[in-house]
Amino acid sequence: MVEHIVLVKLSQEATDEQKEELIRRTLKLKNIIPGIVDIQQGINFSTRSKGYEIGLTVRFKDRKSLENYGPHPAHQEIVAYLKQIGLEDSLIVDFEF
Repeated sequence: MVEHIVLVKLSQEATDEQKEELIRRTLKLKNIIPGIVDIQQGINFSTRSKGYEIGLTVRFKDRKSLENYGPHPAHQEIVAYLKQIGLEDSLIVDFEF
């Protein structure tokens, strides 16, 4: 199994509605992209986030599934939407277990 963790920092102009739309679109990827075992995403409530306000975890069955995820058209639509609503930065960690 592979765990893919993403933290997202958006501009202050991003609205709550846009953030919720991002989450709604992202969670649909489980039914679109092969190899996704589980996907969770939510808005941070911690005061320790250093400005990263959305967290994402995606569990894949193997590394090949993760490799196929990045360029997949449905994932690229999410990336484009993130840029549209004001992506400022992201942190990504991938590990096997």
